[in-house]
Amino acid sequence: MEKRPLQTSTAANIPSKTIEEMYQKKTQLEHILLRPDTYVGSIEKHTQNLWVYENDGMVHRSVSYVPGLYKIFDEILVNAADNKQRDPSMDSLKVTIDPEENTVSVYNNGDGVPVEIHQEEKVYVPELIFGHLLTSSNYDDNVKKTTGGRNGYGAKLTNIFSTEFIIETADGHRLKKYKQVFSNNMGKKGDPVITKCKANENWTKVTFKPDLEKFKMTYLEEDVVALMKKRVLDMAGCFGKSVKVELNGTAIRFKSFRDYADLFLKCAEKSKPMPLPRIHAKIGDRWEICVSLSDGQFQQVSFVNSIATIKGGTHVDYITNQITAYIMNKVNKKKKDANVKAHTVKNHLWVFVNALIDNPAFDSQTKETLTTRQASFGSKCDVPESMLKDVEKSGIVDTLLSWADFKQSKDLKKTDGTKTQRLRGIVKLEDANEAGGRNSEKCTLILTEGDSAKALAMAGLSVVGRDHYGVFPLRGKLLNVREASSKQIMDNEEIQNIKKILGLQQNKEYTNVKSLRYGHLMIMADQDHDGSHIKGLLINFIHSFWPSLLKVPSFLVEFTTPIIRASHPNKTITSFYSMPEYEAWKERLGNSATSWKIKYYKGLGTSTPQEGREYFSDLGKHRKDFIWDDELDGNAIELAFSKKKAEDRKVWMRNFEPGTCRDHQAKLINYKDFVNKELILFSRADLQRSIPSMVDGLKPGQRKILFGSFKKKLYKEIKVAQFIGYVSEHSAYHHGEQSLASTIIGMAQDFVGSNNINLLKPNGQFGTRNLGGKDHASARYIYTELSPVTRCLFHEDDDKLLEYLNEDGKSIEPNWYMPIIPLVLVNGSEGIGTGWSSYIPNYNPREIIANVRRLLNGEELVPMDPWYRGFRGTIEKSAKEGGYIVNGTVTEIDEQTFRITELPIRKWTQDYKQFLESITDGTPNVKDPLIEDFRQNGDDAIVDIEIKMKPEKIATILQEGLFKKFKLTSTISTSNMHLFDAEGKIKKFDTPEQILEEFFPLRLDYYEKRKEYILGNLNRLLLILDNKVRFILGVVNGEIIVSNRKKAELLIELKQKGFTPIPRKGKSVKPQVAGANDDDSEEQEDTELETGSQPVSVEGATWGDYEYLLSLPIGTLTLESVQKLLDEKTQKEKEYEILSGTPTTSLWLKDLDEFEKKLDELDSKEAEDDRKRASQGSKKANGFASKPTKKPPQPRKNTKKTKSAEPENDNSSMEIENAVEVAKPVEVAKPKGRAASKKNVQKEAEDDIQSLQERLAAYNFESSGEKSQAMESGEVQQKAAGKKPNNKRGGAKKKSSAIVLESDSDNEVNDVDDDDDDDFEEVQQKAAGKKPNNKRGGAKKKSSTIVLESGSDNEVNDVDDDDDDDFEVVQQKAAPVNKGGRKPAAQNAKKAPAKAPAAPKKRNVGTKQTAGQKLLTDMLQPAEGTGTSPEKKVRKMRESPFNKKSGSILGRAAAKDISPIADMSAGSASNSPVSEDDVVEIAPQPARARPQRANRTQMKYAVSESESEDDSDEDAELSDFEEDDD
Repeated sequence: MEKRPLQTSTAANIPSKTIEEMYQKKTQLEHILLRPDTYVGSIEKHTQNLWVYENDGMVHRSVSYVPGLYKIFDEILVNAADNKQRDPSMDSLKVTIDPEENTVSVYNNGDGVPVEIHQEEKVYVPELIFGHLLTSSNYDDNVKKTTGGRNGYGAKLTNIFSTEFIIETADGHRLKKYKQVFSNNMGKKGDPVITKCKANENWTKVTFKPDLEKFKMTYLEEDVVALMKKRVLDMAGCFGKSVKVELNGTAIRFKSFRDYADLFLKCAEKSKPMPLPRIHAKIGDRWEICVSLSDGQFQQVSFVNSIATIKGGTHVDYITNQITAYIMNKVNKKKKDANVKAHTVKNHLWVFVNALIDNPAFDSQTKETLTTRQASFGSKCDVPESMLKDVEKSGIVDTLLSWADFKQSKDLKKTDGTKTQRLRGIVKLEDANEAGGRNSEKCTLILTEGDSAKALAMAGLSVVGRDHYGVFPLRGKLLNVREASSKQIMDNEEIQNIKKILGLQQNKEYTNVKSLRYGHLMIMADQDHDGSHIKGLLINFIHSFWPSLLKVPSFLVEFTTPIIRASHPNKTITSFYSMPEYEAWKERLGNSATSWKIKYYKGLGTSTPQEGREYFSDLGKHRKDFIWDDELDGNAIELAFSKKKAEDRKVWMRNFEPGTCRDHQAKLINYKDFVNKELILFSRADLQRSIPSMVDGLKPGQRKILFGSFKKKLYKEIKVAQFIGYVSEHSAYHHGEQSLASTIIGMAQDFVGSNNINLLKPNGQFGTRNLGGKDHASARYIYTELSPVTRCLFHEDDDKLLEYLNEDGKSIEPNWYMPIIPLVLVNGSEGIGTGWSSYIPNYNPREIIANVRRLLNGEELVPMDPWYRGFRGTIEKSAKEGGYIVNGTVTEIDEQTFRITELPIRKWTQDYKQFLESITDGTPNVKDPLIEDFRQNGDDAIVDIEIKMKPEKIATILQEGLFKKFKLTSTISTSNMHLFDAEGKIKKFDTPEQILEEFFPLRLDYYEKRKEYILGNLNRLLLILDNKVRFILGVVNGEIIVSNRKKAELLIELKQKGFTPIPRKGKSVKPQVAGANDDDSEEQEDTELETGSQPVSVEGATWGDYEYLLSLPIGTLTLESVQKLLDEKTQKEKEYEILSGTPTTSLWLKDLDEFEKKLDELDSKEAEDDRKRASQGSKKANGFASKPTKKPPQPRKNTKKTKSAEPENDNSSMEIENAVEVAKPVEVAKPKGRAASKKNVQKEAEDDIQSLQERLAAYNFESSGEKSQAMESGEVQQKAAGKKPNNKRGGAKKKSSAIVLESDSDNEVNDVDDDDDDDFEEVQQKAAGKKPNNKRGGAKKKSSTIVLESGSDNEVNDVDDDDDDDFEVVQQKAAPVNKGGRKPAAQNAKKAPAKAPAAPKKRNVGTKQTAGQKLLTDMLQPAEGTGTSPEKKVRKMRESPFNKKSGSILGRAAAKDISPIADMSAGSASNSPVSEDDVVEIAPQPARARPQRANRTQMKYAVSESESEDDSDEDAELSDFEEDDD
């Protein structure tokens, strides 16, 4: 059987082939010829647009060529160029292209190929290089070369694809000339012919005839020849003038790479109106670049080591990226909404690059794209700044901006409206019935400011109908589209709705309104400044996109409403549309204007629907048409809203003149007048809201808050939410409540980086440095009051000297206050307004005071540096003028651990924590962590962060700088200190000393005014006193008879006798100054009513002129009163003399001294707070507790929240939920006169224990004021001593405090914890049956008593200090539990029993004898019949933790032989301190059997503080604590 060759198992569907036929091995030469595309590129004809050289120029056209043929020519050309790198002396390159002979030759001089036999290969080197594959001199990659050859193919490929290939070279060093001919695709080689040559002959020439058949060609086609010629020009461009290049015997000369690029640009300029820029730079020896502009498609011409990289590569990207990044930033900075990306910039560039790269790598053997990484280029090429600026000026920026505008316009077209009859899907639109129809030109769209204005417009539509009027409300202010990005505009729903409602189309030129859904656009906004701004923004919106629409007559109209309406009793109504118009009318009417009722209409929401119908019934009066006069109108709109006009806007604002306003009577308004006479008022108000005054350092909102504080005399805390209402009411604040709340909170904040001196007290959570104050509580939870230092800064005597503004018919805050030092330097300021921004850092008030003193003494000022209260870092001057560097604080714990104890100013703790997390190992998405971990040990006020760094990063971090790496440094600048001066003009200050120098003369002048004002008041008072003395003497002596006389006769007599007429309010007194009582006017009206409804006037004298005499009480018409008046007059004369002789500067120095005392107090308080904070940890660790004998059971916790006191309601009630009452409900009272008592009480020996009054104040305990007879000290004394108390001081009785201790066994004095007074219940003591006789007159002060109920012995028992919560509540038998808030005082008074209530009974014990209940002071007295023991039982007792007074009483009671209860009553206000070591002598009681400790029953405690009926009545009037139980 015949053997068959092996076959594959899948041969069923394949033509029969042997394995040998299927799997073949080719030689490398065979492989190149079989698969040429792997080596030289495609051998098929390609057609594409390329640059070719013809007719002595570059032409970009469609070219048909075979890439493989082009490549074999290029290989020989690049070899010649490589020789320039090997031998810089090469200066000639000659190329001959003969299409007819199908011959190409390339000649270059310089060192030729060595004519020598290769010892290893045993052939001549030229034959080895040009006739053997994979031979090259470029294989050693350790040697950096800038040649084109790399892989050892090169010229051999040309040889293989040629029918004839001749290599000729002259080696002058060896004096040999070499020639060898290869043919038949390098398949046949002739023997080398070697001849002699001269020593100076060094050249190489390659001549070849391409094998056209291999490229499917019959001759060298024209396009191929053009490409070859262009490639020769490339060489000339790369070499420049260093090599003389000839093509077919014609020299090609380029001086530089720029001339080569010029060939391309000249061709491109033929189709452009303007010449293209040519920005050229030669950077080092290896880089030469030229940049121009393209037509929106990136173009590049680049070379690497003379190889034409027609597709670019990493070298082109390297250069281009630098240029695009620079231009992109410039464009986006110039127009923030441009949103130009780098690839967009690149598309507008044409880049020429000629580079020499070390050992270049390409994407293929065709070498069209460089792939070498930038780091391996062997050189750097940073594009010079000058070149980048030249590129910026080349016009590319404008081109890109135009492109951005075009793109935005294209995007915005997507939201265009159309003229359609019915429009659906727009919420709140009330469309006109005829809108979008045949009569659309007659339709008017009314754009209103908010929904309330829409309601007014809808009321008006009942008059004019719905056919031709549509209404659409705007939500606040429209976007300023002039500076907005297309994305912002497209995302703005309001703008898109307006376009759809009106049917507006982007970029359309409108000569009429026929293509729109509405023929008119009516703006209906408030008459205030913000209403003007809304009108301006709408005008700006139309002008930005459709300026032609503004030129259409009556397209844009305004609906004006009155700002003031005056109504007369005869039902006449007059409307005013501007304040100047109203002021002129009021001045014209004079006194008769008082009969008119004035109503201010600040917003459209003020008008009633009926008034709305009135407005629309007289539409012609309220409608004002906008008209376009000329291009000045457009310029005015741009001036107001374009960011490009910022500097012009400053000039515009500086030229503002107070009193400017437009004529509201005119029917037509041009846009120029609207901007310059109405919109400028908003810009001015906006600037004033943003930038403070140099005089008082306040913005209007802050000034209104301060005005409200002074007027309300805010020395008692008030809830911020309530204070907001007060400020709004009394200072005509017309903006949002939230804004006012933020301002109040900002004025009260005192954390590091906020205020150096907070004008308001932060009673509650007003924010911390953790979040920069953003963590403050809501205004309804926090309280505030005036800080004690505020009135030292703003002296009350200056209030009457200020110029108060008038709004809504009432006096409001002044133009500015007059502090004793410039507050703007103390607390700093920051803000951005129209045209200007401002930033002023904080400065040390003590340094400011010192500089003021220097100015007063005529000394030079000492420069001041920024200073922030509580900041523990450093603030140092920087090299930049007016600049400072702010550093935090960091200390080294060990090599790896550092401790951060301060952050730069206004770098908040939470933000810094997030930064640390971003560099901490283990945090998600952290690429290069610096620290292993960090630990926070700080609190809301202190920064204390320990960071543990990664060991391998420590050296790098320390080298770069710890502060910089961990962002512990920031900067402060004083180069932008803009403020309003005293005249209301914006002014820039370069240094804080300049601010102080401008403030000084103004403040000194006001001290002079203050002195004159006080002297004038003293003069007036002396005159009044003198007249009163004369008048009283006249009445006493019978010279003046007052009774049974007519007023007219009395007035005549007083005038004849020479009494000075002095009106009730002097002419010098300004109306309604800060701090004035609101009830003054009411009192005056009441007085007028009492003296008669019609004022009496005789011969120019009125009753009011002599009221100061005629209203004297009859009891003062005595000789004793005359003596008192004379004494007072003498005292005032002395005051007058002292003040007259006091220099003005002394007044200032006195104020500064007082201010410094307050600062000392603040510093002391701050130091005390820091000390307490530091001791908190140890306090918690120690526990501050002694061992209790037996822990009392926990009482029911008080879960009911208490409401903080309102300023007027210091005594408002606060009841404890689930309280159990004894005999009668008596509620814990907040003591009065805390401030006074604090000064008279000795400081506790142990700092951690507070007084009862301090703690009650901290917990806001307040009393309902119910009267508790049993608790008054007089009655207690009566019980103790059995005598009638003698009360020397009459008046209201003050509250008493009692602590009742009940025990079945021991009557031990218990030391009770200070922590939880909330759980104390009030208990009444049993009163004695005798009438108390109080020996001390006046207000009866609170007495503190300690009652112990005992069934056995009287020893002192120490109880744990920590658990007030454990006190059990004592319950009154059958007494109802009060849960509904405080009881009215009247009701309490009715329920007060005539007799003392029954003794309290203990819960769960049954009835118990009251004989066992004794006062502690009773027990301290000697027992009857025992006499004084010669050996007293002595025990040291500390003061009571409940009331510091009680401790001193105990000491005195034991030491003095006086009634202890009387001493207790008097001692509550005693100033005599008692040492903590005072000995309390406890007299022994009759001996009783001491029970076992186990048999003792638990102690029960209660605290009671009650007050007099007067206090209760005051509470009933002032308390507003009636609220829900929750």
